[in-house]
Amino acid sequence: YDCRSAVAVRAVADRERRAVVDTAAMLKADGIDCEIVSVGSTPTATFGESFEGVTEVRVGGYMFNDLVMAGLGVCEVSDIAISVLTSVIGRQAEKNWVLVDAGWMALSRDRGTAAFPVDQGYGIVCDETGEPIDELIVASCNQEHGIIARRDGSAFNLDDFPVGRLLRVLPNHACATAAQFPAYDVINDARDVTARFSRIGGW
Repeated sequence: YDCRSAVAVRAVADRERRAVVDTAAMLKADGIDCEIVSVGSTPTATFGESFEGVTEVRVGGYMFNDLVMAGLGVCEVSDIAISVLTSVIGRQAEKNWVLVDAGWMALSRDRGTAAFPVDQGYGIVCDETGEPIDELIVASCNQEHGIIARRDGSAFNLDDFPVGRLLRVLPNHACATAAQFPAYDVINDARDVTARFSRIGGW
């Protein structure tokens, strides 16, 4: 996760694979059978060029992607397949803020992009279809409420955000956000809910 290029991630993925496969070989040589040889992370799964000797790849948030992965160059923002649906509940014109009903209990407190060249706050704000809106982010949040502002704090047309308008927020860390909910609605391109997947808890 400290890598900032696909080349660097590929090198780490290869070192990781070789270290685990070599360790499994040493254990087998000492009479300890290793049926499962496991490696993984989302960057490794995306950029790994060889998984020879590996029986399992743990891919973390690979099926969702998130803003941390986009910041690492693992995916594009348009590849992110998880969002939190939220409603506008108020506006503060003097501060150029829109208030929504998704705080850190919905988005998580993860600020994984804070040290990146582009800080995404607590998430990128999108319209109901998932299209990002003009440099808007969840700039801060408390337990139950999020504060939407432009990345640079400048004014925007608050009249575009009436109370009740539905928005989506793309999260920094898919795992942390997904863990906040008991189930996930799966939607198609027409925004119809086609399935509901229950989350399996525990470690």
